[in-house]
Amino acid sequence: MEEKRVIWLDWLRVTACFLVMLTHSTEPFYLGGEGSLILTRSDAIWVAVMDVLSRAAVVLFVMASSYLQFPLHYSTKDFFRKRAFRILPPFLIWTLVYALVWGEPVQNFKDLVWNFNYAAGHLWFVYMLVGLYLVMPLLSPWAEKVGKRELQVYLGIWLFTTFIPLIRDWIGGAAPVIYGPSGIPNPAKYPLWGEASWNTYGLFYYISGMLGYLLLGLYFRKFVGEMSWKKTLALALPVFSCGFAIGVFGFLRRVGVDSQGVFPVEGPVGLAAIWETPWLNDCIGVVLMAIGWILLLRKCQSDGAFYHKLILPVSKAGYGMYLSHLLVLVPVSSRLREALGLGNDGVLGIWTTPVQILLTAMVTYVLVALVCILLQRIPKLGKIIIG
Repeated sequence: MEEKRVIWLDWLRVTACFLVMLTHSTEPFYLGGEGSLILTRSDAIWVAVMDVLSRAAVVLFVMASSYLQFPLHYSTKDFFRKRAFRILPPFLIWTLVYALVWGEPVQNFKDLVWNFNYAAGHLWFVYMLVGLYLVMPLLSPWAEKVGKRELQVYLGIWLFTTFIPLIRDWIGGAAPVIYGPSGIPNPAKYPLWGEASWNTYGLFYYISGMLGYLLLGLYFRKFVGEMSWKKTLALALPVFSCGFAIGVFGFLRRVGVDSQGVFPVEGPVGLAAIWETPWLNDCIGVVLMAIGWILLLRKCQSDGAFYHKLILPVSKAGYGMYLSHLLVLVPVSSRLREALGLGNDGVLGIWTTPVQILLTAMVTYVLVALVCILLQRIPKLGKIIIG
């Protein structure tokens, strides 16, 4: 028997799926070819607005998992069995699809021994999610008993760690970029509070990153009650706006430093990794936007015909949509770029870029949703393919 659904979480999944696609629709406008490329000043602004707006997508999924699964409602064995059946078969199927379709299949399969296929970079999410699942049983006894004040203390420590990417950027300047065998850049971080070249496990290592969103989801479920629309908007809008501003102006500041006001600005792919610092998932701007989204989405309690005929089917297919969407998004984006042109020289002038981004995300979303909903309805195989 299916568990009673939390309606607003279905609205959250539908929203987060679109935000993921909006993020990936924006990437071609600052990641060009094999490196980093922003054609015009207006493109830099559009990238900042569109990409920052969508950057809480992944952490919304994490908070939804926390809200539903943490602390565990059943034995550790049953928890892992249920999660493994739900998460792993679709992940393995789509991982193989990307390995066969993109790049050199033989090399892709060799790389999969050690990591995900970098051409399908969004698959990092599954590794992270499984990692969180591994620690949930360890933390669940504490989560069952934790009081509001104690949880606030831990959340406060975690919130401080979300300033660390900005602190590193402020005191470290432009960090050098180190390239691994894969060609994926890793900025050399300015060491803080116990970190050194021989030790990455500093003071805040164990209470940073995605673990905080696990605690944040728990806090909302246990201690945040119902609020009126007036109170919700009064809190959500300024919180979200603050986080949005941190991401937008942080990105534009970094781009401004590297461009010196002259466009196009380009460089190795590692340059874009540095530009992205203010909107990383472990940065305070994303945390604030995630809180704003959750506050607003909790008010989505409508379960009428629109919910049952559209929101619920898309929500149920959301995991498969996340896994598969790049197979549709990349060709859609390419076709639109060919049809509309690029930058200020495009057919719509300075509006060419935002129209391309939004159209790419919307067309991809509709097509992927239709395909995944249909695939999910295949008897016996649907759950294995889509989840």
